[in-house]
Amino acid sequence: MYADGLAFLEEERDAFRPFEVLLELTDEQLEQPLDGAHGWTGRDLMAHLGVWIEWWLKIARELAVNPQSPSYEELDAIGEVWEAQGEALNARYQAEWAALPMAEVRRRFSTLPGELRGYLTVVPETRWLKDADHLKSLHDNTTGHYPEHEADLRAVLAAAGR
Repeated sequence: MYADGLAFLEEERDAFRPFEVLLELTDEQLEQPLDGAHGWTGRDLMAHLGVWIEWWLKIARELAVNPQSPSYEELDAIGEVWEAQGEALNARYQAEWAALPMAEVRRRFSTLPGELRGYLTVVPETRWLKDADHLKSLHDNTTGHYPEHEADLRAVLAAAGR
């Protein structure tokens, strides 16, 4: 799928870039619920994307020092029950981020993607890029996940007059 890790990292960076505009919105604009975005707010969208990036940051930290990742095993187990429990899991993660001060939501959303990319540069490619299961999970939770929420992003920005 990718010739080298840099190709994935560049693709991920480009795919995430449109969502960074959320950081330019006011707190009030980020808290406004929307009909066209699952009833989510911009804050909820930031949380939703951030949670899955955060999962992979934990995995990358573990893979940087070990060939196996307990966090990957946890995430993989979530995938097995996603069909039945996905909405409940999303609600739980959304509630966790909703309890955070907005400054912390903004900090996480602005730093997690770069941290993930940084860690992936020190993880041996055999542990993520050349491991089919790891690469699929990473892709599904980042680069492959972002397009699923482009309409949500457009709804948030339209409500904010952007």
